[in-house]
Amino acid sequence: MHDIRALRETPELYEAAWAAKGRSGAAAEAIALDARARAARTVVETGQARRNDLSKRIGQAKAGKDEAEAARLMAEVEALKESVSDQADQEKQASEALHDLLASLPNLPAADVPEGADEADNIEVRRWGEPFAISNPSNHADLGEALGLMDFEGAARMSGSRFVVLKGQLARLERALGQFMLDIQTQEHGYLEVSPPLLVRDHAAFGTGQLPKFAEDLFHTTDGRWLIPTAEVSLTNLVREQITPLEDLPLRLTALTPCFRSEAGASGRDTRGMIRQHQFYKVEMVSITAPEDSDAEHERMVNCAESILKRLDLPFRTMLLCKGDMGFSARKTYDLEVWLPSEGRYREISSCSNCGDFQARRMEARTKAQGDKGTRFVHTLNGSGLAVGRTLVAIMENYQEEDGRIAIPQALHPYLPGLTHIDRMGTGA
Repeated sequence: MHDIRALRETPELYEAAWAAKGRSGAAAEAIALDARARAARTVVETGQARRNDLSKRIGQAKAGKDEAEAARLMAEVEALKESVSDQADQEKQASEALHDLLASLPNLPAADVPEGADEADNIEVRRWGEPFAISNPSNHADLGEALGLMDFEGAARMSGSRFVVLKGQLARLERALGQFMLDIQTQEHGYLEVSPPLLVRDHAAFGTGQLPKFAEDLFHTTDGRWLIPTAEVSLTNLVREQITPLEDLPLRLTALTPCFRSEAGASGRDTRGMIRQHQFYKVEMVSITAPEDSDAEHERMVNCAESILKRLDLPFRTMLLCKGDMGFSARKTYDLEVWLPSEGRYREISSCSNCGDFQARRMEARTKAQGDKGTRFVHTLNGSGLAVGRTLVAIMENYQEEDGRIAIPQALHPYLPGLTHIDRMGTGA
């Protein structure tokens, strides 16, 4: 959500940001709606003050037995009632239209976010590791099916496309990955593990920016709830409508949950394999900070996500997203992209965003220092640490061997005692 006072003061800043997102003219439209609402409110307030004054004068006229004057004043009150009611309706309509418009407009980018229209304009910040030298690499779907441990057809018979059944050692590897990621984020990086709801109401999805703009990307239940597309929704909403003491910040939260996405805008893309699914597991990180601390926290969060890939010895690069490629709620975003040998390119495996006070305004999430009178909106950040399915894909492709087996990264050996490779039709220890 946006501060209308800031919009009035610097409309050119907002117009430039929204124009980059294809919403040219939105700033002028918002200011016009705000002016209509404020003008109507002024008429209402003036009319109400006039009506109060007339009511006193009617009482005085009646006390003085001046019925003619009392009748005249009462007629003026009735006329004012109609006028005030009409203006109140106009104020309500303009205010609601303004709220809906502002709710549909994306966050403003930070000053150091590069210009650009799409992913081609993103900037590589750093690169870690060298791509594995694999001759004629197979993709993960072929590898999994050949092992008899990845079943897309069985999943399709019960659920349709963009689902998979993992079996045996591959299912065990997926489970181990989630636990490994949680342990690193909680035991080494100070995140508090949370087991949150997977179903949320409209106001929670609105708070983090999924609604109203991205309703078609979510799954909706018959009783008015939404399946979470990421644990960011549940974790961030823990501070909604709360005043968190400044002394308790930063809050660092993490969760391993299933995530559900309709992939409405992904028609024809990544239709085979596990890259883009309706249901997948992800370890999410969320930070709630004071405004002055969010930039440093953002860099820290990116390092926390990068550490997982480094432990697994998976080559990756870190990208700073341009203005046109950033998500709706973000003011600055880094994507981590892991190397996939079968595609000969890097693919996104984590996205870490600083949302500033954008989500906090939608959730009424504030902070206050002890002894202070006023409150401030907190800043919220979120990032994947990591997407479990895509990490599984990266391990399968980068650790594939000529005989079709998959070597298990050294960091996962404590989570898979007795296993060094994923073998055909294995069931694990």
